[in-house]
Amino acid sequence: MVRVVVDATGGDFCPQAPVEGALKALEAEQGLLLTLAGPEGEIKQALAGKAYDAGRLAILDCPETITNHEHPATAIRRKRGSAIVQGMGLVKSGQADAFVSTGSTGAVLSGAMLLLGRMEGVSRPALMPMLPTVGGRPVILIDCGANVDCKPIHLQQFALMGSAYLQAMEGVEQPRVALLNIGAEAEKGNELTKAVYPLLDQMPIHFTGNIEARDILSGQADVIVTDAFAGNIAMKATEGAAGALMQMLKQEMTANPWYSLLAAMLKPALRRVKNRMDYEKVGGAPLIGVKGCVFKGHGSSHAGAVERMIDQAVRYVQRDVTSRVAGAIDSAGVAWHRGEG
Repeated sequence: MVRVVVDATGGDFCPQAPVEGALKALEAEQGLLLTLAGPEGEIKQALAGKAYDAGRLAILDCPETITNHEHPATAIRRKRGSAIVQGMGLVKSGQADAFVSTGSTGAVLSGAMLLLGRMEGVSRPALMPMLPTVGGRPVILIDCGANVDCKPIHLQQFALMGSAYLQAMEGVEQPRVALLNIGAEAEKGNELTKAVYPLLDQMPIHFTGNIEARDILSGQADVIVTDAFAGNIAMKATEGAAGALMQMLKQEMTANPWYSLLAAMLKPALRRVKNRMDYEKVGGAPLIGVKGCVFKGHGSSHAGAVERMIDQAVRYVQRDVTSRVAGAIDSAGVAWHRGEG
């Protein structure tokens, strides 16, 4: 059985979305034990009238809530009764295998760092969401939210962790690793990308060189390495462009009756395209590099996204991703064991 703690206090639609997503996951996966963490009264109210296996669902009463407006590290230290602190405490003590949340990104990151700690040899854990590509095989973008200012050593570790993650989680034998840059040539970029390029080329990964932002969804790479500043901008620009494109198509398809008829014929295909671009269909992003399984979902996630995030966490635990990533870091045997960063 895989034991997952679900933060029922985080996100725009709590506790309904986390609770409903948890129940969907519980129904779909028989080998799952769930704990809903949050104010007990609110969780019970959200559960009222719903059918579920009470033997596999527990409630962890966490009366305090950490909001997006609080300083993350300070909130973690002061609000010991929050779902993030209590939930990660269960993971740290071995009473749970994974923690998932759609709450404050900063608080989840700080909580994982302070409560779970980093893997041996890892300077900076990183968030790595999965994005769709034209070729059908998704690409992971690392880092996308944890480390705005990076050194070459951090990007080296991101590349290694991302590659090891795909090997363990998705069975990709030799993930293609690329460096996000403003041009394909090795000499392009800022000081960071110029410095890290030759280092990535010498690492035990399949490094394919630079990749431009316009090619993120092309399918040319399996892992795209960057700092969180550029990565977050690239991810949100991609999400915004996809949403704007769908809106423009809708406007054009309803401009006159003939277009409306064509839209009706193309509706199944357009729906499939929309689904491929929808973050709700993915679930969440793993926080890689910490001692435990932590997944962070989009703040506006609905029940379906929470269900998929729980499924991701279950597979992460079953495939022992934490140990396999730690093994990759340990076997690399490069300078970061001195603890830079």
